[in-house]
Amino acid sequence: FMGTPDFAVPSLSELIANGYDVVLVYTQPPRRAGRGKHLTKSPVHQFADIMGIPVETPEKFRKSSVIDGLETLDVDVACVVAYGQILPQRALDAPKFGCLNLHGSLLPRWRGAAPVQRAILAGDEETGVMIMQMEAGLDTGPVRATVRTPVGSKTCGELTDELAALGAEKMIEVLGNMDAHPASAQPGEGVTYASKIDKAESRIDFAKDAGVVERKIRAFNPFPGAWFEYDGDRYKILEAELADASAPEGSVIDDQLTIACGSDAIRPTLIQRSGKPAMPTADMLRGKPIPAGTILT
Repeated sequence: FMGTPDFAVPSLSELIANGYDVVLVYTQPPRRAGRGKHLTKSPVHQFADIMGIPVETPEKFRKSSVIDGLETLDVDVACVVAYGQILPQRALDAPKFGCLNLHGSLLPRWRGAAPVQRAILAGDEETGVMIMQMEAGLDTGPVRATVRTPVGSKTCGELTDELAALGAEKMIEVLGNMDAHPASAQPGEGVTYASKIDKAESRIDFAKDAGVVERKIRAFNPFPGAWFEYDGDRYKILEAELADASAPEGSVIDDQLTIACGSDAIRPTLIQRSGKPAMPTADMLRGKPIPAGTILT
């Protein structure tokens, strides 16, 4: 099994629960995280430790010695879920039945690093997960199975959790009968790329339409958080609703922190001020009012 973030844990859990012999887990090396910047194992690493599965954390999978180790395992298949490293062809060829990848989009739309966020940002009505037979290209391999789900008003966190669960179930289904899930080439049209989220993207531009701003808020919840600044503090908006308004963009138009956008407005319902816990906006405003007429940029 190859995976790193929380998104990958349900797949590893389902493999174990369904009796598959997971002989080794590859995951990204521990990284410094949190206020203390302590070295922290990945979620997959932590789960594998609990389950007593050996773990390896190569910094670069392209090293011959790392691929030698994979070949020595003589495994039937490698299941890859958000591992975070590019696998060279020799690694893809090492398992008897190759490498199966769980990808969080409806390929070929949103190949790449941040498919869930990009689907929400773009206003896609539908997304899903696919089980793909990996090849050397970036998410270009033929697809064995697909699950679709509406995006609706879900946050990135909610949608990611849903896709992780759906994908884990589908991975088990494919492994149980690969002949019933033949690999089919992806369409040649409709290719888009989900570039990694840059933290600079998370600042809210109230010149955009309210719908665009609301999608950004959902796409960046829980991370990195869509934010604005006021009186020297950063405010992350975690949830918001749309509202009708016609006022200068960025202006606060009432005592509920309704903020005018390029068209219409948003009304934050869950917010987090720097150094404070997330709370309903009404509670935050009682301690730190942002008066009507304020212009937020």
